[in-house]
Amino acid sequence: MPRGDKSAYTDKQKRKARHITESYMERGLTRDEAEARAWAGVNGEEGGGKKSGGGGGGRAVPSAPRRAAARQPDTRTVKTAVKKPARKGPRTTG
Repeated sequence: MPRGDKSAYTDKQKRKARHITESYMERGLTRDEAEARAWAGVNGEEGGGKKSGGGGGGRAVPSAPRRAAARQPDTRTVKTAVKKPARKGPRTTG
């Protein structure tokens, strides 16, 4: 498939790109620039054309360490600094 070939896109993606292109052209952009921006938008939102083959996606649930790092710390479990007990007896200077 040569670069720029739009056959891998669904009809819905093509309609969306056409609508975006028309909108940009109404704002005064050239057809080439409008189409480039429209397809960039479709690719950004939907990840490009439909892909062949099944699966291949990443894990749906991140691993436990990533989940724990992403959460805000629970205020009940955050340790506070422990003060040392006051010193007993006379101070010696040396």
